[in-house]
Amino acid sequence: MKYVITWKKRRHGTTAEYEAGQRRVLELMRAWRRPDAVVIHEFLVKVGEPGGFVVFEADDLAAVHRETAVFSTLNFQIDPVIDVDEALAAVGVAIEWRDSVV
Repeated sequence: MKYVITWKKRRHGTTAEYEAGQRRVLELMRAWRRPDAVVIHEFLVKVGEPGGFVVFEADDLAAVHRETAVFSTLNFQIDPVIDVDEALAAVGVAIEWRDSVV
């Protein structure tokens, strides 16, 4: 199944604590390796803002949970998504069924 993760750096503490958190995330990201159970299509960072997006596929959500748990200084939102062609086909079927009910 395909998902989009929206991630954002938590803002907390003093400026020095925030900067230390940035250094820790950088250290973790340099050592991090994509798990075999996750296929990453895009890994994007917002320009000028501490956050970004990951478009990925995975069947093992426990593997995804393990990976997000590593980065405790980040907030994650994970949304299931489908390609637009699949969405349009599903909507077409739904409309046909709805219109058939009298």
